[in-house]
Amino acid sequence: QVQLVESGGGSVQAGGSLRLSCAASGYTYTYYFMGWFRQAPGKEREAVAAIYNRGGSTQYVDSVKGRFTISQDNAKNTLYLRMNSLKPEDTATYYCAAGRRGIAVADLLRADVYEYWGQGTPVTVSS
Repeated sequence: QVQLVESGGGSVQAGGSLRLSCAASGYTYTYYFMGWFRQAPGKEREAVAAIYNRGGSTQYVDSVKGRFTISQDNAKNTLYLRMNSLKPEDTATYYCAAGRRGIAVADLLRADVYEYWGQGTPVTVSS
């Protein structure tokens, strides 16, 4: 069983930066891809960014392209999300997720392909 624990959330002013971390434990060698999702109050969960563990192919939602960077440290079993130029609309709880099935890179932002989810870390961006 894979366990995912997010950290690094907090409050920041617009234009600021944060780096989220997701520590994975358990049968980490079984997962093929990982992603970040977010859910704002009263809104549906949306994909933010995702990465294939082998090869490092990435996908980003259009609203964060050029501002957010997903990366991983396989030696530490940790996933990161560097968030720059934060905007109030980035305010949400951010969740880390992992999946094991072989999927196309284009499907990395689909929530239904992920099997394991963390508890989330809140991010608040004030104007």
